[in-house]
Amino acid sequence: MTEPDLAAYVASREQLLDQLRDVLLEDLRLAIPREQIEPDTPLFGTGLALDSIDAVDLIVGIERRTGVRISDDQAGRLGLRSVNMAINYLLAAKREAA
Repeated sequence: MTEPDLAAYVASREQLLDQLRDVLLEDLRLAIPREQIEPDTPLFGTGLALDSIDAVDLIVGIERRTGVRISDDQAGRLGLRSVNMAINYLLAAKREAA
C-alpha cells in the first residue's frame, strides 16, 4: 500500500469511527464520554453492554449515516461485535459497492 493509499485508508477509518460514535452517543444516547468509545470496544456484553433493542437502533443509525445496508446474516452479526469490526464491515461493504 502506498503512502497516499494508507493515508486515505486511515482517514476512512477515522471518519467511520466518528460516525459510529455519533450513532452511539446521539441515537442510542449512551452516557459515556466520546473518548471512551475506542476502536477495540465490544458493542455488546462486557463492552458497551448494548441489548437487542439497541442493536436495532444501532443498525438503523449506521445505515442512515453511512448509506451501507447491514445484512441480516452471519457476516452482518459478526460485523457488529466491536467498534473495529463494524468499521471493517463498513469498509468492506463500501469497497464492494464501488
